Amino acid sequence: MFRIDRNLTADELDKTLRADVAEGLTSSPKSLPPKWFYDERGSVLFEEITGLPEYYPTRAERAILEHRSDEIAEAADAAALIELGSGSGVKTRLLLDAMSRHGTLERFVPVDVSGDFLASSARPVADDYPGLDVHAVVGDFEHHLGLLPVGGEGGRRLLAVLGSTIGNQEPAARALFLRDIHDTLAPGDSLLLGADLVKDPERLVAAYDDSQGVTAAFNRNVLSVIDHRLGGDLDPDDFDHVALWDPENEWIEMRLRARRRLRAHIRDLDLEVDFAEGEEMRTEISAKFRREGLSAELDRAGFDLAHWWTDPNGDFALGLATVR
Repeated sequence: MFRIDRNLTADELDKTLRADVAEGLTSSPKSLPPKWFYDERGSVLFEEITGLPEYYPTRAERAILEHRSDEIAEAADAAALIELGSGSGVKTRLLLDAMSRHGTLERFVPVDVSGDFLASSARPVADDYPGLDVHAVVGDFEHHLGLLPVGGEGGRRLLAVLGSTIGNQEPAARALFLRDIHDTLAPGDSLLLGADLVKDPERLVAAYDDSQGVTAAFNRNVLSVIDHRLGGDLDPDDFDHVALWDPENEWIEMRLRARRRLRAHIRDLDLEVDFAEGEEMRTEISAKFRREGLSAELDRAGFDLAHWWTDPNGDFALGLATVR
């Protein structure tokens, strides 16, 4: 069975883009949210990134799921899997398979901002898992958690946030997000959280500044999204890709640095934006975690960190936290 709820229309998504770009380009320092990397080309580039030798997180997280998914399914003992932001890829199916073997799986609720993506990726799950109720939801999970169809069906729920997506938020926003997840769930439900771990800064920077320049193209692509969707004239070739390790905050920052003094026009916003030569605009943070720190954040949000699995190299972790 397959159905899809559309809580975020194309017009609403366009309004969000307009607001984010207007605010980000008029702020000091300038910034743009990383969710706007992902048009069709951005998604293709990110898939390339996940296969690069420098970019370990996807391989490490998949290795954990390949070896620990049955343990995760047993510990969660859930009838429903809710996944925020990553659709129905290989990692999702490892979880679905394990929960099916455990004998409790009844529902799958994938959540993504792209309705086209969900329609093409979640429907095959319904075909491949006979008897599974696949209820896809188009929405921005940072704002629409209260609209998820997660109540009234009975059975425990497992909500998954994979890929260290949680690291793209600053601490204050992350705290609100974890509290919102807590309030969406019920006592006994679980949160499966992917977390990239603190490690050698040289390895971290290399993962976000690969030798083939794929991450640089991915970073610059946010400018192409603005040009295409808002009538901008930002030239990606006018900006250098920058990846830096911030030891105080323990996160990677991706930035775009203007190669020359320039003035950009965003037609649909009636906006002119000046960049000084060498001026940097932040496009992403990717926080790295330590077990004790993440456990404390979860505790403040109303969760108990019950299980912690890492890949053999200790690069990445999956934490299973229960709602109290």
